[in-house]
Amino acid sequence: MNQTIDTPRGKLHQLFDSNFLDYTSYVIRERAIPDTDDGLKPVQRRILQTLANMDDGRFHKVANVVGETMKLHPHGDQSIFDALVNLANKEYLIERQGNFGNIFTGDQASAPRYIECRLSPLARETLFNKDLTEFVDSYDGRMQEPVRLPAKIPLLLLLGTEGIAVGMATKIMPHNFNELLNAQIAYLRGQEFTLYPDFPRGGIVDATDYNHGNGRLRCRARLTQPDSKTIVITELPYTTTTQSLIESIEKAAKTNKLKIAAINDYTAEKVEVEIKLPRGVLAEETIDALYAFTSCEMSIVPSLVAIEDNMPCQRGVEEVLRRNTDLLKANLEKELCIELGRLEEKWHARKLEQIFIEERLYKEIEEQTNYKAIVSTIRQSLVPYTEELRRKITSEDVERLLEIRIRRISRYDINRQQKELRDIEKQIAETRKSLSDMVGFTIAYLEDLLTRYGSQFPRRSELRRFDEIDARAAALSNLTVGYHRESGFLGHKIKTENTVNDMECTCSEYDRLLLIFKDGLYKVINVADKLFVGPGLYWFGVVKDDLLFNLVYRHGPENQVYVKRFTTPKFILNREYRLFEADRRSTILLLRTGGEEVRIRAALAPSARAKYNSIELDFNDVLVKGAGAKGKRLTNRTVRRITDITNTPKKPVPTPQELPGLTGQNEEKPEKA
Repeated sequence: MNQTIDTPRGKLHQLFDSNFLDYTSYVIRERAIPDTDDGLKPVQRRILQTLANMDDGRFHKVANVVGETMKLHPHGDQSIFDALVNLANKEYLIERQGNFGNIFTGDQASAPRYIECRLSPLARETLFNKDLTEFVDSYDGRMQEPVRLPAKIPLLLLLGTEGIAVGMATKIMPHNFNELLNAQIAYLRGQEFTLYPDFPRGGIVDATDYNHGNGRLRCRARLTQPDSKTIVITELPYTTTTQSLIESIEKAAKTNKLKIAAINDYTAEKVEVEIKLPRGVLAEETIDALYAFTSCEMSIVPSLVAIEDNMPCQRGVEEVLRRNTDLLKANLEKELCIELGRLEEKWHARKLEQIFIEERLYKEIEEQTNYKAIVSTIRQSLVPYTEELRRKITSEDVERLLEIRIRRISRYDINRQQKELRDIEKQIAETRKSLSDMVGFTIAYLEDLLTRYGSQFPRRSELRRFDEIDARAAALSNLTVGYHRESGFLGHKIKTENTVNDMECTCSEYDRLLLIFKDGLYKVINVADKLFVGPGLYWFGVVKDDLLFNLVYRHGPENQVYVKRFTTPKFILNREYRLFEADRRSTILLLRTGGEEVRIRAALAPSARAKYNSIELDFNDVLVKGAGAKGKRLTNRTVRRITDITNTPKKPVPTPQELPGLTGQNEEKPEKA
């Protein structure tokens, strides 16, 4: 609806649009979506900065940390506490003391007044540098908070995260510490690399369709089989806890998708969920059912969305790592430049002090009576030595010389001072050498981190390609589908009464049923509770790819009997097809499934000149063709009756080939159903 801005309603629409855009932008940038460069959401960044401000090497009560973080974070203490516990349980940046919950069982952490935390050595070394950090006023203007931290490790891919904003969401998978740093080294060396996720709960991961962080993952629990009646779960899929896993198993057992005798959770430091099986149930079949019908297998759809240059962007895992590596190299170069400046300034100060004391320049100011004359005298006395210095002398240099105490001058050690100058010069040379090869320096930095911290973070998830579990094959055949001919209803809620006319079939809820009617019509349906199919159903059963049908039918227009063999036909669900031409006189005389020896006897109409009034046929002599083929004519004579004699002994009765005039009258060309 179009509204002009001049009207009150138009102004209201404009107000809503403006406020909604502001709210959307705030939620995306300040709450839900992490930053690409330091990999943190604002609440995580504020928690880490607060821990750095409080850091004295000892543990702090989480309640105190939450209270201090509230000076930077404009939201409630519960959101800060939840974020801190989540960050601490990732085990990279925060050391824990006390009960921080259990990521395996889903148990909650203790109250914040009972648990303690502090920054880990890795966080202290790689996250903070005031010289490289841009600070802005906090929400109330009382404190300063960082815009982003100068992280030296790819935290976005290391930690992983989830967030739901307005109109967008992010789901970034965690990756292995060692693999990330090795990939950075490979990138710096110009080599190709590929990254796959690694989950803290372990498990087995099929990353075939990972698509650089924006595809699909399949995660499985790790199952072991100590004996034929026991299955033990030792690792969990991503985002799953033992509690949710047990609930899904119990739900599948209640719906008869699998059978278990008991399930026990012994999880503590490691996952251990024991499943006991009842008598007659095989562990191999149960394992397939666990993957098919429970949370033992999960499908995850990651989406790598992050804030890049103040805008939300979707990127690939390798793109993010390359950007983080370029940023690491730039930050290390800035640090080296800052360090070089400090070393040169230190060398300059020490050199001036050496000249001032060794050349006894302080003697020249003894006769001066005012400060201006003293400064002028020192400047004049240093002029002969300017070539030994690396920069011009400033007022600050003169002030520093004047602050030297007599006691220090009297105890001045020339040899020690010269050694210190040589050490500083050596450090300056090493720093300049590092600056001349930033790629090599960055690689050395990453290799040093790997040497010192890599052993703490081994890969926990196994990468393996596995096939899809067929739910139909894994499902238990726990339904009995009945057909009540008198009412014409079929379904697993139909109870049969007349065992002669009615039919039954055992199947699972995932199976499909093939229905074949007496007039040659057939179709495939899903298993139904109760469905009207009419009284003309001749045969029904579970659809199987290798099922062979042996059919004898009367072709109405010719009043002739034909036989044919065919396998399970291709189909579209609920669409009707035909096995032979529709006619009011066309009907099925006999239908038998199976590839074993099938024999029939046909009773023929009596004839005065005929030697035999019946013939036999072995279906092994009939070729297997399509369901729509017309088939092979049984005989030219009128057939009165067809009898299945598969399990009866053979008698001296002629076959169709032995009757005169019938040789070669066999197959007709196939017709489409």
